[in-house]
Amino acid sequence: MGLLREHDFRRLFLADTASQAGAQLLLLALPLVAVSALHASEFEVGLLAACQTLAFVLIGLPAGAIVDRLRKRVVMIVGDVARALALASVPVAWWLGVLTVQQLYVVALVLGVFTVFFDVAYQSYLPHLVEREQLVEGNSKLEVVRTVAQVGGPSLGGYLIQFLTAPFALVATVAGFAWSALCLGMIRKREPRQEPARTHLRQEIAEGVRFVFGHPLLRRIVGCTATANLSFAIAQPMSLLLLARELGLDAGAIGLLMAAGGVGGVVGALVNARIARRIGQGPMMWLGVALPAPLAFVMPWMGADWRLALFVLYEFCTAACVVFYNVTQLSFRQAITPEPLLGRMNATIRFVVWGTLPLGGLIGGALGAAIGVRGTLLVAAVGFCLPCLWLITSPLRTMRELPLVQNRS
Repeated sequence: MGLLREHDFRRLFLADTASQAGAQLLLLALPLVAVSALHASEFEVGLLAACQTLAFVLIGLPAGAIVDRLRKRVVMIVGDVARALALASVPVAWWLGVLTVQQLYVVALVLGVFTVFFDVAYQSYLPHLVEREQLVEGNSKLEVVRTVAQVGGPSLGGYLIQFLTAPFALVATVAGFAWSALCLGMIRKREPRQEPARTHLRQEIAEGVRFVFGHPLLRRIVGCTATANLSFAIAQPMSLLLLARELGLDAGAIGLLMAAGGVGGVVGALVNARIARRIGQGPMMWLGVALPAPLAFVMPWMGADWRLALFVLYEFCTAACVVFYNVTQLSFRQAITPEPLLGRMNATIRFVVWGTLPLGGLIGGALGAAIGVRGTLLVAAVGFCLPCLWLITSPLRTMRELPLVQNRS
């Protein structure tokens, strides 16, 4: 049980469970609303994917400085409530017969804005609840939540979409955000009142940027993650179009196939600590992005036959390796950063690594319209081979233990 014996971490764990389950359903349902209910084109689907992450470019940096000025638990609660209300407008509009793809763009943008604040606060809040030496355990348990949600979210979501239609299946995500807000409200430990800011917001943002890009290892991690996310953003909407439109699979079948990633993530979370002790934390990171890259080349040749087994293998291995990478680099980031800079550090990194997602969505949509879905997936597969270069050409390649500060405050 470990940290799950502690009341406050358990509430954070339950909140994360609800939020992640809803997010996994949203990952499948919102594009399928556009594809199946509104018959959106390839470019429109890519533009929708871009709208979901555009906020990380527009407000990513100031969000970190703002979060550092506020109580992070309150920021997360407001983020959950706002996302629930925005998302609820989709099934209501569909029921009234007035839903348009333009409304989906607006909803995606609103979801993105509050997700920016929620994620920055969320990643900066864990060090407030647990000790520095418990960060790896806490992040590993929360990563299990994300990967278990990947198992049940797409498969359950696929059948909900199939039987309720995609717009009404979003009600489950609304409920997940509401439950998350309730659990966060039950956390007993209160954060200290933040001192009024004595410097200009621009100075605080610059301090966070200098810290991230002035650290030689953080720079490499940012470059690796940003490159990987760009390729993912190109591939993700095209993968859904391939499965739903070109291969003719229904939502339930697509959900079951995507659930393979959740199974791989669970396995990765269970063996993560053991493998890290054996090979070291540095190699754990670069292997996490290098090993699944060759499997991306199966996607352009996918068919509605035995080759779907290769898609399952790709999802399983990729998710397991993403867990290896994420737990190691996130725990390192939290442990190396002084407490007053946590929000700005996370926001700066999110600004860069999530800022590539809307760009990737636009590139994917444009390439899909120009060279087709399969050609775009081939371009993305080549891109997946590049991120590990950031790590294997740095000291991280052989570091068994990553350097940590002894006093984070």
